[in-house]
Parts: sequence; C-alpha cells; structure tokens
Amino acid sequence: MKPLAICSFALAALPSLGAPTVNYDEAKVPDAPLPDALSAPGGTFKASNALEWESRVRPKIAEFFESEVYGRRPPRPERETFEIVESSDDALGGKALRRQIKITLGGAKGEKSFIMLLYLPKSPAPAPVFVGLNFMGNHATADDPEIIMPEWVRNTRLGGIQISDNRPTEKYRGLQSRRWPYEKIISKGFGAATIYYCDIYPDLEKADGAPQSVYSIFKEPMNGAIAAWSWGLSRALDALETVPQADAKRAVAVGHSRLGKTALLAAAFDARFAGAVSNDSGCMGAALSRRQFGETVEIITRQFPFWFSPELRKWAGREAEMPADQHQMLALIAPRPLYVASASEDLWADPRGEFLSLAEASKAYALFGAKNVPSEADFGVEKPFAGDVGYHMRRGGHDILEYDWENFCNFFSKALPRAR
Repeated sequence: MKPLAICSFALAALPSLGAPTVNYDEAKVPDAPLPDALSAPGGTFKASNALEWESRVRPKIAEFFESEVYGRRPPRPERETFEIVESSDDALGGKALRRQIKITLGGAKGEKSFIMLLYLPKSPAPAPVFVGLNFMGNHATADDPEIIMPEWVRNTRLGGIQISDNRPTEKYRGLQSRRWPYEKIISKGFGAATIYYCDIYPDLEKADGAPQSVYSIFKEPMNGAIAAWSWGLSRALDALETVPQADAKRAVAVGHSRLGKTALLAAAFDARFAGAVSNDSGCMGAALSRRQFGETVEIITRQFPFWFSPELRKWAGREAEMPADQHQMLALIAPRPLYVASASEDLWADPRGEFLSLAEASKAYALFGAKNVPSEADFGVEKPFAGDVGYHMRRGGHDILEYDWENFCNFFSKALPRAR
C-alpha cells in the first residue's frame, strides 16, 4: 500500500459550534509524523509478526489509552441478573422477535439496573447482533408502544420537542427511528440490541454524572463516562449470552459520535465482541488527533471533561507530543473486523482523519494476513470499501442513517464468518 499523505479533499465545512480555534483547512494541518502503528508508545520496538504484536506491543498501547485517554473500565460486577420483563414473537409487524431484558448489576455499594431492548429475526439459527447504546431512550428508537420508557432522560431538543424536566413522554416515542432502522437490519439477518446510554452514566452538561452512574456500585473511585458506557456494552453482551435466539459470539459493537468512541473502546478491551463499527466518532474516536482538524483535544476536554481520564487534558494543544494516536486505538481491535464510517459534511469529526487512521491501523491487520486494506484511491463520497476492514463516507452531515446501516450489514454479512 502506498503511503497516505495528509492532503486536501473538497468537503463542506460545518459551523464551529462556538468552539475556539477550529481548523477546517487542510493546508493548516500540522506536519506531525504519526507514531508507527506497530510500535509501543514511546518505544523503539516494532512488531514484525502477530505474536510480537500481541505479546509486546498491544498491551502497552492498551495501557496508554486506559491511563491517558479513557480511564480504566470497571471490573466485572460481583453480581449480574437478567430478567425478560417483556417479550413478543410477533414484533415489527410480525417480522421479528422482541425481548426487553432488565439487567441488574450488584457491587459492594449497591445495585444498578437498566433495560436492554432487543429485536431478532425469526430464523432457525441464532442471529448475529449489532449492540449499541442510544441517545434518547429505547422508546425513541422505534414507534413501538410496547417499548419501556426510561425514568430519566437528558434535557435536550429533539424533533421540535423540548425536554427540560428530564421526563420522557409518549411524544418522544420513535423520534430517532431513522437512526435505528430495525426492519432493514432484521431483513439482513441481524439482530439489534440497545440500551439508553444515560442509564449507565448520566451525560450531564455542567456536572459529573459519576455519582448516579454504574460507578456508584463500586468501592473504588472511578472516572470517565466513555469507559463506563463501553463497560455497559459488555454487560449487554453478558445478557445476550443468555438469549438462545442470539449468537453472542457474533456480536458487533456499534455506535455513533460519542457512542462510536464507546463502541471502539468496548471492542478493543472486550475480545468477545466479534467486531466494531465507528460512525462519525471523530476526536478521540477514529480520527487522528495530530491533525488538529475540527474538534481537538483542547475543545473536547474543555466541553466534556467527564468523558475521559483526567490525564487527557494535559495533551490539549500538544497532540504532536502524544506517544500514541487513534490509529493505534483502532489497531487494538485487530484481527476482528472493523468498520469506520464518516459523513462528507461532518468536518467536526474529520472524515479524512478517520479514513487515514483506519488505513494506518490496517498495518496491524496485515500482521494477521489481511491483504485487502484501504489506500488513497478508496477515499471518496459514497464509494464504500469492503475488504479486511471497511469504510465509507456518506453524503451529508453528522448522523447515522439507513445508508450507513446498509453498508454495515453488507460488510459484516461477509466478515463475521471469517472472525470466528
């Protein structure tokens, strides 16, 4: 594969959203060499084969991202119970099975519960499942009156409805169904499982939600919302392992935006996930930090300090000095299939930086025998690349839509049998 240059590509800029010093000009991208994808952070040793990668490099890269970026994920809870609180074998107009599972987690300081919504195709064999968190509550993902509403929702505006008292309403039901095209997913032979992300760690705008989060059941103090959300995806996987109609060994972590960062972290640190999807995950997700294009470490740690380890803030404005970059985070998922998706107008998330990151991470996949990996010619609007890893850039802005899911399903329909 020929080296990829960080050069210009014609994209429409998004508003800066009031963030300071936002760069959308490729000519102003710093000339900062990337750490070698196959080398440990700050080290000189470079893996030349899969064994060296797994034993000498990968653990050090994982340690960097735990300590300096996301914080450490909690341990497995002392107690877990899974209760099917609602079910139907005739959901989505008779096309699917529906299960709503109450997941209860116990620790030294109490218990925490949340509901996982699961749709599965009616098929004789257990189905692979996309597992992801949602932004507005399970009931917002489909216009289905049987979906249980959360007790608390994040204050926001959605579909012209202002939520200001943290209470979900019936008007909220199905307002984000475009992001969760369950019938399309089912028709492709996949199931879909989702949990409301704020049930795991409340994403408060001006305060840390840790006291109300899953961290509250543990004795040890913990921090980092993304680490908690990714841990929640692992608990969803625990629940899937109890559902006979779901193939938990072919579960794919999926997420959009901050929840795309979450899906990457979950797959990187829980090898039970058969693969991962990052959609518009941007800064501290799939995009290269050194480019300082769109959202940066300074901006994200100023606006969302509770998402990460407190250590990340020290790298604000010093991205070129970081001993690792996000391509090495993506590489932690190798050799399991990985799909990165961008949107042409979502410059805030740096589509080019996401693509370059995946291309560099592919070097780790090559150690395991991958040959069909992306090159410069594969970067373009709506020309999906589906090889040993996958990529597409959808036309439009920051969102996850049916076009994205169509490509995720097509890629993993072929990739998952190779993963196990």
